[in-house]
Amino acid sequence: MACNMSPLNSNDLHRIFEKLDQNGDGLVSLEELNWLLERIGVHVHTSMDELQTLVGKTSLDLTDFKFFYETIIKENINVESKPEKEDDSLEGDLAKAFGVFDLNGDGFISCDELQNVLSRLGLWDERNGHDCRTMINVYDTNSDGLLDFEEFKNMMLITNS
Repeated sequence: MACNMSPLNSNDLHRIFEKLDQNGDGLVSLEELNWLLERIGVHVHTSMDELQTLVGKTSLDLTDFKFFYETIIKENINVESKPEKEDDSLEGDLAKAFGVFDLNGDGFISCDELQNVLSRLGLWDERNGHDCRTMINVYDTNSDGLLDFEEFKNMMLITNS
């Protein structure tokens, strides 16, 4: 079964939201949102006040969280058609995201590393029967069982029409 890791589906977003909502009040604070953005390699070069202005609230419910995610995805898709200087920024963001998955820093993402990061983000459920090797094989163009940066970049830039 081929799995597309980007963009995330509604169930994935719901699980991430629940993991972030530590106190179970149905809201994700700006601090929790900022932590997630930094963790996945999307660095918002703003203060918490600027993040609040960007988001428009001090906390997000699940609907707001999904809307925020969709806005980020659309913005990143639009970056692909912008001038080269901004492409460099996208390349840098992708390199940072790659670093999140490349836990041992060897320049490749292995099945174990992928499963480890997805587990930390609340996106891996061992009971669901998915095999990370299958997920990697979808984008592994040289069939070495690992994702290098170019394969990772291709995976992240694939969009559903």
